[in-house]
Amino acid sequence: MSDDGSRARIRELEADNARLRRLLERQGSPGGLRHQVRNTLSTVREFVRRSADTGHSVEDYAAHLDGRLDAVLRVQNAIANGPGEGEVSLHALVADEFLAQAIGEGQRASIAGPEITFKPIAAGAFALVLHELAVNAVKFGAMTVPDGMIEVSWGVAAGEDAPLLTWAWTESGLSGLPEEPPRRGFGTEIIERSLSYQINAAPEVRLTPGGLHCTITLPLLPWVGAVTGGSRGAA
Repeated sequence: MSDDGSRARIRELEADNARLRRLLERQGSPGGLRHQVRNTLSTVREFVRRSADTGHSVEDYAAHLDGRLDAVLRVQNAIANGPGEGEVSLHALVADEFLAQAIGEGQRASIAGPEITFKPIAAGAFALVLHELAVNAVKFGAMTVPDGMIEVSWGVAAGEDAPLLTWAWTESGLSGLPEEPPRRGFGTEIIERSLSYQINAAPEVRLTPGGLHCTITLPLLPWVGAVTGGSRGAA
């Protein structure tokens, strides 16, 4: 990409950032949404800074930042159009990220779990985690090999103080992966730090011989809006 092209791409990203701010400001009603707006804008600022720190070139920086801003915009639009208090289906969050990364649900990826809706803060946190996991799978993980698969599943069980949601992302089809990644990037920080800070979740990310495995344990209250019986999934 030429210097003129790089500058044009950065201007496009700045325009996307401004559009995100306007969207969030429209949702900035009193109460929880205003708090959510502050959290999301803080996340965007961190994206800009850390994407610049970890990018090896202007093109790399633009690609990382563009993808992360798109993930934030998608979930904010889902919140704005969601029922009730802007709740978002967990199944829809996963399916939307699969679609954005051209991962074929029902072909090389499956989603299974009871119908669950997230409140806005939890939806935003999970959307960012999903984006990092999906991008990693496309660039370095299960989606880089013909037989690679991604399985996303979740369930609800009793905890010591309150019911817990356990959510799992499991990749398979790879071989010979090291037990520890060669480096820990910003994406890993998003998964491990933002979830525990924003919604009291307990994430665990590890590499297995067949691919990456991520488990997230989350108290249902106050982050989950509704849990209904039955399970929705794709074979």
